[in-house]
Amino acid sequence: MRFIIITGLSGAGKSQAVKFLEDLGYFCVDNLPPALILKFAEICSQSRGSIDKIAIVTDIRGGMFFDQLQSSLDELQEEGFNYDILFLEASDETLIKRFKTSRRMHPLAVDGRILDGIDAERMKLEEIKEKATYIIDTTNMSTAQLKQEIIHLFIEGGKTEKLIIHVISFGFKYGLPLDADLVFDVRFLPNPYYIESLKKLSGNDKKVREYVMKWPEASVFLEKLINMVDYLIPFYIKEGKTQLVIAIGCTGGRHRSVTIANYLNEALKEKDHRVIMDNRDIDEEANKKIKGKQI
Repeated sequence: MRFIIITGLSGAGKSQAVKFLEDLGYFCVDNLPPALILKFAEICSQSRGSIDKIAIVTDIRGGMFFDQLQSSLDELQEEGFNYDILFLEASDETLIKRFKTSRRMHPLAVDGRILDGIDAERMKLEEIKEKATYIIDTTNMSTAQLKQEIIHLFIEGGKTEKLIIHVISFGFKYGLPLDADLVFDVRFLPNPYYIESLKKLSGNDKKVREYVMKWPEASVFLEKLINMVDYLIPFYIKEGKTQLVIAIGCTGGRHRSVTIANYLNEALKEKDHRVIMDNRDIDEEANKKIKGKQI
């Protein structure tokens, strides 16, 4: 029987994760009090194999009952039930943004300050995080990317010794990605923005890519960048890092940074690394115009 216990930070995507597992044939229960975990496992084990894949979510929504999680897991193990712990987390900035978007209150934000609730929850979950079988950081993940990661881990039998590498293109005029581990500035490259026929295109377009990469400094930089990142990855894995965020920036985040980030993404995937690509600011100018019209 495959038994998965899902926990982690509020707003990190636990509800989405359990929905994906349900779609994959798991019998799922959300917000199960820890004291009932053993009883639930016993009931499922009596199904004579009809229920052989189980996933439950237990987290701080359980209030004081959540404090019993560790003792409940000890009992589960003593009774011979094997389990995996899937822990979901995200950066403070991302969690705050998600709570504000959903207009929900953080379960531990007694005085209404979301960040205080997040800090308290991180402290409360330190012990269980250390014992997690899998840790997924959803900071830069879309819903579709989280689903693919769930499939990778629990259907394809994926391993976690490899980093999840996030390659992000961005515009310096909109600020650096706060969770970036490595930041590279490509504003030294000639800017397609000043070419009238390329201005409205992006680094996803062939003409822009050809323009950026026709300069010798671009190809030399890209080669050195790929070699350096490839060299560093084993050391990050050795240190136990589960995600690496590489940010490539130009002025507006539309042309040069997108081009270089796309090439880096392709090169890393060819080397069998797990990569998630995000062109953060590629449509920012268009979005500003739309917002301006709405105001």
